[in-house]
Amino acid sequence: MAQVLEFKLPDLGEGLTEAEIVRWLVAVGDVVAIDQPVVEVETAKAMVEVPCPYGGVVTARFGEEGTELPVGAPLLTVAVGASADTGAAAAAPATASPSGTSAAPAAGADRDADQAVSSEYSGNVLVGYGTAGPAARRRRIRPQSPAVAHTTPNATAGPAPTAPAAPAPTAPDVAAPATTADAARSAGPVPVISPLVRKLARDRGLDLREVRGSGPEGLILRADVERALTARETPAAPAARPAAAATAPAAAVPGAERIPLRGLRGAVADKLSRSRTEIPDATCWVDADATELMAARAAMNAAGGPKISLLALLARICVHALARFPELNSTVDTAAREIVRLPQVHLGFAAQTPRGLVVPVVRDAGTRTAESLTEEFARLTETARQGTLTPADLTGGTFTLNNYGVFGVDGSTPIVNHPEAAMLGVGRIIPKPWVHQGELAVRQVVQLSLTFDHRVCDGGTAGGFLRYVADCVEQPAVLLRTV
Repeated sequence: MAQVLEFKLPDLGEGLTEAEIVRWLVAVGDVVAIDQPVVEVETAKAMVEVPCPYGGVVTARFGEEGTELPVGAPLLTVAVGASADTGAAAAAPATASPSGTSAAPAAGADRDADQAVSSEYSGNVLVGYGTAGPAARRRRIRPQSPAVAHTTPNATAGPAPTAPAAPAPTAPDVAAPATTADAARSAGPVPVISPLVRKLARDRGLDLREVRGSGPEGLILRADVERALTARETPAAPAARPAAAATAPAAAVPGAERIPLRGLRGAVADKLSRSRTEIPDATCWVDADATELMAARAAMNAAGGPKISLLALLARICVHALARFPELNSTVDTAAREIVRLPQVHLGFAAQTPRGLVVPVVRDAGTRTAESLTEEFARLTETARQGTLTPADLTGGTFTLNNYGVFGVDGSTPIVNHPEAAMLGVGRIIPKPWVHQGELAVRQVVQLSLTFDHRVCDGGTAGGFLRYVADCVEQPAVLLRTV
């Protein structure tokens, strides 16, 4: 005789406590083999196919696609030791005897079913769980009468293959679905696909049932959650500021100086904070032999004509590198959840002024020569020092070049200039021991660092960009004075 066993969502490891059903791989009435994948779920880490440790016929599924289930909640039930025909019968409601009790098999048949079950499960491990043996047989449900019996829970779109139309008692061994989803989920699943959106709402204490989705069929997107959080927090901000100022620890320190974060300093603070909050950045770096670059610049300037700045040569290298790796000349539209690759390179560069750090932008840097770039860098730098930069001079950048070597430092981990996707940092160029052509020599060495938005590309792309820049620094002849 077949025995119906319940398979629950296993522990998927890495501290994950829930998963979302993405796609069912089996239907009610299907015959499954031991360790056959039965459902595809998505966690905050990855997509996982979950194998069922039992072999038999699927009698019930719990949860529609798009539903989030906690670990330990029922996934499906399997009639172990049954053929397709008998499994379908097991999926259908059982009949009740005239006395009101479910018809039970003989004791010998129960022993046969237990022996069949012992050969229809595996001990294989998924990620973070094992199937040590068959589940213990549960006491049979004994409804008081056919009129008050419950139907078998089944979350599939269609009815069980052989289910009768009239109400009937529960099948003897099919367990009711777990109640760990609480009353909050009793109204149905929240229309959210991404577990990251759920995590954002959960971490900020936002009830997703109060959010109106703007996606297809009311799907809740990350932008919807962010708008709801902003709307919730904005009214409370003005009332919170006086209390925070009154209880600030610095207020009680004698002689403490308070400098308001306003004007340029306030704008820089807001932009850097937004970058750190929104952009998941990463940094990679490499040392490069800049001896040939410095020699080429000296030869160009000795030949007469306008002087060429080192920053202009580095800008030319960046432009060529971005043509090869356009992923880094982009921005992220968080509302639309899209990466926008930009057609022109508008190159920003960090400039220190008496009023603070500013980032003027050289328009259409990709179409300029080394002489044109030198002139534009000089003009914008002088304008910045005079404090007369316009808003147009400070906006619209697509990539930033940061030469912090002028401060006498070798390396840094720059903060991406929001909403750009990357920034190249250049340290000081100084003589260092270096292996050149198989021999130890003193060479002009510079450290290059690239901070990039990990949403627009992976480490392979960022590493390829930085390696190409380093190669051009070491062998610049093919790029110099290119129109």
